[in-house]
Amino acid sequence: MSSAERTDVVILAAGQGTRMRSKLPKVLHPLAGKAMVRHVADTAAGLDGAHLNVVIGHGGERVQQQLADTGASFAVQAEQKGTGHAVAQSLDAIGDGKVLILYGDVPLIRRETLEALLAEVSEQTLGLLTVILEDPTGYGRIVRDSEGRVSAIVEHKDATPEQLAIQEGNTGILATTGAQLKRWLPALSADNAQGEYYLTDIIAMAASEGVNIATAQPAAVEEVQGVNNRLQLADLERAFQRREANRLMTEGASLADPSRIDVRGNLTIGTDISIDVGCIFEGDVTLADDVVIGAHCVIRNATIGAGANIAPHSVIDGAVLEGDNNVGPFARLRPGTELARGARIGNFVETKNAQVGVDAKINHLSYVGDATLGEAVNVGAGTITCNYDGANKFRTEIGANAFIGSNSALVAPLKIGAGATVGAGSTLSRDVAEGALSVARGKRIDKPEWPRPTKK
Repeated sequence: MSSAERTDVVILAAGQGTRMRSKLPKVLHPLAGKAMVRHVADTAAGLDGAHLNVVIGHGGERVQQQLADTGASFAVQAEQKGTGHAVAQSLDAIGDGKVLILYGDVPLIRRETLEALLAEVSEQTLGLLTVILEDPTGYGRIVRDSEGRVSAIVEHKDATPEQLAIQEGNTGILATTGAQLKRWLPALSADNAQGEYYLTDIIAMAASEGVNIATAQPAAVEEVQGVNNRLQLADLERAFQRREANRLMTEGASLADPSRIDVRGNLTIGTDISIDVGCIFEGDVTLADDVVIGAHCVIRNATIGAGANIAPHSVIDGAVLEGDNNVGPFARLRPGTELARGARIGNFVETKNAQVGVDAKINHLSYVGDATLGEAVNVGAGTITCNYDGANKFRTEIGANAFIGSNSALVAPLKIGAGATVGAGSTLSRDVAEGALSVARGKRIDKPEWPRPTKK
């Protein structure tokens, strides 16, 4: 792709963010489980022909690590001299084609909004994203001439009382060409209240050259809201989650309360999904048709098949459920767990790297790790697969229709044959044959009239 065909996206991410009161660079603070700057980069990467150019400064190495897999170019702004100065650091890396300016602390901008803005750009037209605000305090004001054409942007601290009354604010997001930027940026001046090189001053330069300034508006104000402190970050978190809740309801999910759901990754759903309050979805999660999620569940990097019912307070992490499963309440499925159709995991059961067969049951207070359970296996309450000897992990294999009595300890490596029965309270370290009964309990000792010890 030639430099003229690509779209250079410049993301400004050099600020320290002192009002965050944090050692973490501002743009790395998470929103919906992902760094703010990563939201911006992922959105920009979806634009046709996009090449990312990131301007870093405070904590730059950490920002670079966060975006290492994006193929972005990086430029360093060693001194904070304003947005115009920041963009100028990337001039050597950009071509003469379209250039889009974004901000690492404005995480909710939508790709559709950016596409509409870029569509305006030519050598004769600059695209500017503006927003109408009831209270534009802090925003640069969009100054228009008598014919309604944009003539300049005046920063809030430099504005006259008349200009402060303007409700159209500058979002800072604009699109132009590399050729224009290379002409305008070196001409910027720091003669203003802040003593900084304002990127917005190129608007007046463009207007003086007769370049048309086309404005576009976001679909929602939160798209262009930036984050300067943790209060604003929390506001955008809820805006993001409400956006996700609306999407889920549109796609076929019923939410008990749309204000009490958190999606921190990619949640893909079928139809007739029911999600109760307080649920958290992280990473890549898929819910097939007719799945019911009870209150206060945490589901991470999991696939849940059709008709599954996840009872309240369950944690599912890195697991695959084929469907028609019942899980919980208070169950924990750890990575590597696979539940075949109809398998059931009950309250206070933990599984890890376990394959549980069709219609198998682990209903109460058990730990099953590094194990394979066949069809219709029934595991009694308090059963433990002892899979770890302090240095190595070993597997337990339980054949179809086997019955494991309560409070059994299965010491791996161990094979229990199909149809076998393990008596309650057994500790087994040797294989059990198919159809056999195995009882391994300590010998009972009774001492009548035994004198209980007393304190001396």
